[in-house]
Amino acid sequence: MTAYLQVFDVEHGACSLLTAANGTRMLIDCGRNPSTGWTPARHLKSIGVGYLDMLLVTNYDEDHVDGLPELLSDIVVGSLWRTQNVGPEDILQLKSEDGMGVGVQSLVAMAEVYCASGTLPIFSGVERSIFFNSRVAFDDENNLSALVKFTIEGVGVLYTGDLERPGIDALLQRPGVRAAVSDVGVLMAPHHGRECSVHEQLLQLARPFWTVISDKGYMYSTQETVPTYRAYSRGGPFRDEMRRVLTTRRDGTINFWFDAGQWGAY
Repeated sequence: MTAYLQVFDVEHGACSLLTAANGTRMLIDCGRNPSTGWTPARHLKSIGVGYLDMLLVTNYDEDHVDGLPELLSDIVVGSLWRTQNVGPEDILQLKSEDGMGVGVQSLVAMAEVYCASGTLPIFSGVERSIFFNSRVAFDDENNLSALVKFTIEGVGVLYTGDLERPGIDALLQRPGVRAAVSDVGVLMAPHHGRECSVHEQLLQLARPFWTVISDKGYMYSTQETVPTYRAYSRGGPFRDEMRRVLTTRRDGTINFWFDAGQWGAY
């Protein structure tokens, strides 16, 4: 059986769908595309899915969850996976200065109801681990993001939320993190590829085949970092050419397949 990972074009937001070999599904962040009207809920309904086994939220900014109100209205979500460094009351405090969108409001309400107890879904062929900084050490949403390592059918995939250099520095000092981030197949570039999140030590450890940037037209200097990510990525065939950096801006939805150690992108 084959597992799939789809990285959707939600501009400067984030949204991916992991479908394990046994058919269980995890939505990784819940951004939407305001330009095209694409939303994760509409996509899931279009493929006949009314139940989502798990939602993972890597960052507490609106562009990671602005599709959440519609998702909770139209799709049954079995479980919520998020960092435990930030509780609902912390999210309210963090967002008090910049204001809170409807997506974050829905996340706060969801976090108050969903807890870690109960039976969690089994994602066949998928190992997963999460790392995060202390709320005492950082008081900004970006550096409180989750660093999540998946091993999908033997291939490492690393999600980095909106971590910036100080947050990555701190995480790399923690036991087990360096091993977790080493030699991955796919790196989801932190903070949509912004310069403030480029971390050369992380890139040296990860040595991804592909780096993926979720972005749109020129904004926040995201395109300026592509040469750096290209220099640290090994590259592989993608849509009839050799590529090292894939972007939703250029490539739209990016698909990966994994099957017993064999894998690829299209």
